[in-house]
Amino acid sequence: MRKSGLICLLLSLGIGPFAATHAAETPQALLYRYVDSRGVTVLDRQGVPPEYVAKGYEVLNAQGRVVQVVPPAPTADEIHQAQAKKAQASADAQLLNLYSNVEDVDRAKTRKLSELDALIALTQGNLKSLTDQQASLQGQAADQERAGKPVPQSLIDQMDDLRDQQQNLNLTIQRYQQARTQAETAFNQDRMRVQRLTAQ
Repeated sequence: MRKSGLICLLLSLGIGPFAATHAAETPQALLYRYVDSRGVTVLDRQGVPPEYVAKGYEVLNAQGRVVQVVPPAPTADEIHQAQAKKAQASADAQLLNLYSNVEDVDRAKTRKLSELDALIALTQGNLKSLTDQQASLQGQAADQERAGKPVPQSLIDQMDDLRDQQQNLNLTIQRYQQARTQAETAFNQDRMRVQRLTAQ
């Protein structure tokens, strides 16, 4: 069979030009070019020693033409960079699914901060109510003491319970305030990223 007929046959079988090149080459006719541990370029018909495969190599035909290039294996830093790039691309896609433009980010930010402000205001109102109750109970306790009477245990228990509730509400307010600060920072970062992505 003529050479052109062989190539047509290989193409009809779904074998591309690269495979056709190798089909025409016997293993003995191929040369493997790699760099050894001393930095010397080596040509070898037997193949590439395992310890040099990760550094990359080239396959040459009998005429010395490169028919395949095997690149070096990626370093740990390159793998990390590729993973970081992939993660960023995924995060960007999710961000653009949420926000079409910076105005969308601004609206979402305003809505979220308003919700947190409302929760803070509500909790502060509850705290003021407890503080007023505490002041009233303390006044009752002072009246008992001025009258030379012992403060009832029930009154003491009520004041202790109110103090515990006040502490819990103060912690809740702090958490809401922290959440507000974090939300504001996150929205500002999202806005900058969306602005950059939509400007491309």
